[in-house]
Amino acid sequence: MEHPAAVFLIPALAVVLDRLVGDPANWPHPVRLIGKGLDLFEAAVRRTSVNLRLAGWGAVLLFAWAAWFVVAELTSIRYLGPLLAVYFAYAGLALGCLLKDARRVAGLLDSGDLPGARKALSMLVSRETAALDAPAVRRTLAETVSENLNDGFTAPLFYLALLGPGGLWAYKVVSTMDSMWGYRTDRYIRLGQGAAKTDDVLAWIPARLTAFFLFLVGKRLGLKAATARGRYRDDARKMESPNAGWPMAAAAWLLEAQMGGPTVYFGKVKDKPVLGPKGADWDRAKLRKLFRLAAKTGTLAACVLIPVLGLIRLLFA
Repeated sequence: MEHPAAVFLIPALAVVLDRLVGDPANWPHPVRLIGKGLDLFEAAVRRTSVNLRLAGWGAVLLFAWAAWFVVAELTSIRYLGPLLAVYFAYAGLALGCLLKDARRVAGLLDSGDLPGARKALSMLVSRETAALDAPAVRRTLAETVSENLNDGFTAPLFYLALLGPGGLWAYKVVSTMDSMWGYRTDRYIRLGQGAAKTDDVLAWIPARLTAFFLFLVGKRLGLKAATARGRYRDDARKMESPNAGWPMAAAAWLLEAQMGGPTVYFGKVKDKPVLGPKGADWDRAKLRKLFRLAAKTGTLAACVLIPVLGLIRLLFA
């Protein structure tokens, strides 16, 4: 049985390691293993006549259960288990890596290396970046930082604190599957339905908590919290995703800069809803403020979610 102190200590250590170490590029990572497994699964089902929608829902159940089972078994090993629990908890969080990579893109842009910034940005987003000008690179960077503040940190931390490392990795499987298959294209509209719908449900509460934490931190930083609170909900509901717009719209109004607009995915232009004040560009100063806002929001989320959800977990253990 897990020691009660570990319920709080493991997530806390994970947050510290995420911020200090991030995800070193030359280290193996469970998400990469999950991605390879999903690629093999997709190739297998496409060689058969199986219903893709049914296969996609089956993949959600199979891979999420497998992740929870494997992590739970490994973290229960005597002596080694606690170390593996810390590793799996830390590896499931991605705010440190997100901020490091975002600052690198911003630094390349500030130094005048637009091609380098485009290439570095392409490693963070699924959209096409080769033709983006400097304002569009900054806007895209702001969008991915604000959206992934929830997807890469608040949501996995929520399930880590509430359910432990096994629960975190069950969520990460769904999130990874959604990022790989959750596109409304001819190729993935059926296969990715299960992952997209499940991710929508699992990220619903964390996305709104992320927006709430953004406002608390934004107010302390002297940002336009009052204006943002009055306008961000309408913008958030414009998005196709029921969750992505909440942290994005909150950040856009807090920093008074536009997100959304025409965006190229897989060679096709998609006119995404405009979030925040229309026509207001992201400049160097606003991006720096966003990075600081995201970092402090992550810290606040950890300080709230780890004790509150940890207590809930202990009460129902």
